Amino acid sequence: MEKTHYRKAFNSPYLSSADIVEPTVLTIKYVRLEKDETKKTKDSFNTAHFAEKEIRHGETLKPMILNATNSRTMKELSGSAFIEDWNDIPVQIYVDDKVKFGRDFVDGLRISKNKPRTGKPELVPTNETEWARGIASYRAKGSLEGILKSRVMTQENMDLLINQAKEPENVG
Repeated sequence: MEKTHYRKAFNSPYLSSADIVEPTVLTIKYVRLEKDETKKTKDSFNTAHFAEKEIRHGETLKPMILNATNSRTMKELSGSAFIEDWNDIPVQIYVDDKVKFGRDFVDGLRISKNKPRTGKPELVPTNETEWARGIASYRAKGSLEGILKSRVMTQENMDLLINQAKEPENVG
């Protein structure tokens, strides 16, 4: 059963700790200095936009505000202090439950200082054995989450696999 984090009710326009279930590898497409969309402040923030469109199947991936800690990490990962140089950089995002906020500790998003391991093999229909395993996994779990931990897939192939998994199984 899929559960709903209590912070989902606040519907932030930005990625938050409620959106990250486990450490997640994403690709920062670009970073821009942008005004706060929540309109809680008139401040502008380093805002990362991602190459991926969804955080999970059917769930839109939101941009992420890069606080000072994450901005320093991006400087280290990119080798540049300029946000215009932070394009097309794969990062691993995780939830740190020890982020100091005033006197309290809260959950906050962090970008790992270690470059993520990339190069997961792609799951494609022409690899019939792996494709059949993917269909079986989707049928058993009702999601692509487990598959995407070890494989990459195009959106087109994700949709195809889901549609094929929903077809009745041939019994013969």
